[in-house]
Amino acid sequence: MHSAHLYLTSQSSSGYFLLTDQSEHVNHLTCSLEELHLQMLMENRSLRFLAGFLVLFQSSLCVTNADHDSRPNFVLMMVDDLGIGDIGCYGNDTINTPNIDRLAADGVKLTQHISAAPLCTPSRTAFMTGRYALRAGLGSTGRVQVILFLAGSGGLPPNETTFAKLLQKQGYTTGIVGKWHLGVNCESRNDHCHHPNNHGFDFFYGLPFTFFNDCKPGEGKDVLVDLQIMLRQISALLALAFLTLLLVRGFGLLQVRLALLVFLAVLSLLSFSVWFVPFELLRTWNCIIMRNGEVVEQPMNPETLNARLMREAEQFVERHRDGPFLLFLSLAHVHTPLFVSEGFAGKSKHGLYGDNVEEVDSMVGRMRKTIERFGLLEKTLIYFTSDHGGHIEDAQRGGWNGIYRGGKAMGGWEGGIRVPGIFHWPGRLTAGQQVSEPTSLMDVFPTVVKLAGGTLPEDRILDGRDLMPLLEGKTNRSEHEFMFHYCGMYLNAVRWHPHDSDSIFKVHFFTPNFSPAGAIGCYDTKVCMCHGDFVTYHNPPLVFDLSRDPSESRPLSPETEPRFAEVLERVGRAVKDHRKTLTRVEKQLTWRNVLWKPWLQPCCGTFPFCSCSETNTSDSRQ
Repeated sequence: MHSAHLYLTSQSSSGYFLLTDQSEHVNHLTCSLEELHLQMLMENRSLRFLAGFLVLFQSSLCVTNADHDSRPNFVLMMVDDLGIGDIGCYGNDTINTPNIDRLAADGVKLTQHISAAPLCTPSRTAFMTGRYALRAGLGSTGRVQVILFLAGSGGLPPNETTFAKLLQKQGYTTGIVGKWHLGVNCESRNDHCHHPNNHGFDFFYGLPFTFFNDCKPGEGKDVLVDLQIMLRQISALLALAFLTLLLVRGFGLLQVRLALLVFLAVLSLLSFSVWFVPFELLRTWNCIIMRNGEVVEQPMNPETLNARLMREAEQFVERHRDGPFLLFLSLAHVHTPLFVSEGFAGKSKHGLYGDNVEEVDSMVGRMRKTIERFGLLEKTLIYFTSDHGGHIEDAQRGGWNGIYRGGKAMGGWEGGIRVPGIFHWPGRLTAGQQVSEPTSLMDVFPTVVKLAGGTLPEDRILDGRDLMPLLEGKTNRSEHEFMFHYCGMYLNAVRWHPHDSDSIFKVHFFTPNFSPAGAIGCYDTKVCMCHGDFVTYHNPPLVFDLSRDPSESRPLSPETEPRFAEVLERVGRAVKDHRKTLTRVEKQLTWRNVLWKPWLQPCCGTFPFCSCSETNTSDSRQ
C-alpha cells in the first residue's frame, strides 16, 4: 500500500529529529495519527510542542487532501465477450440485469460505444493506452491475433503509457483485479516487463492470461488445435517408425544400423516433447493466478475464482476508501468456458450463458453496494463495458449482439465492436441521459486522466477523446469525426460522422468470408481471420449509413445516396492522413513472440514442477 506517514526519527548522536516521508507517492497522504501519538509519548518533553505542531499540520493536510479533493475515485468494470444485446437496458428481455439497468438509469448510457478491436488483446491495449493497438505493435498480420501463451515474449511494450501510470503520478492508488492478457515477461522468468505492476498498477490480483477452455477440464482445447493434431500425428508416426525398425532388427529381418535407431529415438522424443509439453500441459502454463509478481495458484481452481475476484475487488476499495484510487475490475465472465455457479445455475431463460450474464449483473451490484457502504458513491465514477462483441460461433454459449451484424473477431462489422457503455457519477452526471454519438473505449484514457488532474502525454498520438463534455451535456457532438476499425494490422473499415449531417457513414474495404456458405459467422475456423483467402476485398468499398441502417444490411450506391462519391473521397483522404501518424514499431504478435518459451514461464515452485494452491486469501495488502 502506497501511503505517506509523517513521523519523527531520532539521531542519538546529535540529539536532533527529522521529519521524514515514508512513501513512494508523496502526494498520497493517509490520515492516521497513531504513529505520531506514539512518538510523542516516547520522546522527551522538549519535543512535545514540535510533535503537537506536526499533528495539527498533518490534520490540515488530511482535510485538504481528503475532504476538499474534488477528484473522483474510479471503478472501471469490463466484461469479457459480452454482447450489447445481452443486457436489459440495451433491449434484452430474457436475461435479468437489474443492477446494470439501474446503473444506466442513474447514469449516462452510450448507444454507439465502440471497441477499438474485435478481440481481447488489441482491444484491451487500446483501452489501456488510448491508442489504436497497432501503434503498440499489437495487431496481427496472420492467424495469431491475440497472446496465446503466458510464456510468450510479446505483450504491451514497457514504453507505452497507460492511464494507470498517469494516475499514479497524481497520487492515486491503482489496482487491477481479474483478467490482464497483455503479456508478462520479455527475456527472463521474472523481468515482468509486460506485467500490470510495470504498467502503472500498484496492485494486481487475477489472471495474467485469460479464462479459456483449457482452464476447465472436459471443455476441450482452444490454442492452435490444428497444430496440436499435426504435431501429435508426427510424434506418433516417428514413434511407430522407431518401434517397427527396432522389431525388424530384433528379429533379424533386415540389417538396421544402430545409429539410425538412436537417431529415430531422439527424434521421436523431441517430437513428443514439442507436442506434449507446451500443449498437453497448457492448463498448468496458462491458467494461473498471480498476486502482484507472485504466482499464488497454478493451475487455478475455476470453482472459487469468481468469489476470490470479488473479494479482492471489495477489499481493495475498503483499504483505499480514503482515496483517491482507481480500480479496474476485469471480469473473467462471459468468455467460454462458462461458469456453473451456485445461486445462478439454471435460473436464466437463456440457459447457461444467461446464468453467467446474470452473475455478472450480481457482481456489478456488489461493487456498487461496496462503494455505497463506504459513502463513496458521489465521489466515484463507475464505468461499465465489454472488451468487444459476443462470440456468436460458440453456439448457445456465446453472446447476442442485438440487431448488429457480426461479432467477436469479425473486423469492422458492428456486432463485434459496438459494446455497452455506462457512466455513473451521482451529483456530476445527470441520471437517465443517453448519448448516441460515436464514442470509443479509447476515450476512457483521456477522460480519467483529466478528471484526476493529470496531463495527457505530448510525446505520442492519442486516439481517444475526453468524454466529459458529452457526458455532462455541454456538447451534443462527438469529437470523433472519423474512427478507424482494424482487423489485426489491416484497416478494415472507417466510420465518418460529417459535421454538417446526422448521418454516420461506414466504409468497409474488405469483409470476412463466413463459413460454411450461407452462415452468419466463421464456424469452420471458430473465429474469423483478417488475411489472405479468409477475406474478400470490395471495389468500390461497401458503404452503409448507420443512422438509417444500423444492422448494415443495405449497402449504399450512387443511385441511393447522393453523397456516395463524397463519402469515398473524404474517407480516402482521412485514411491517408491517419496513415501519416503511424510509425514503425516492433510487432508483438509474431510467431517468434507468441510461442511458448520455457525460460519465460511464470512458475510457483521449481520449473517445470509448477504447482500450488492459494490457501490463505486474507492477506492482500497493497
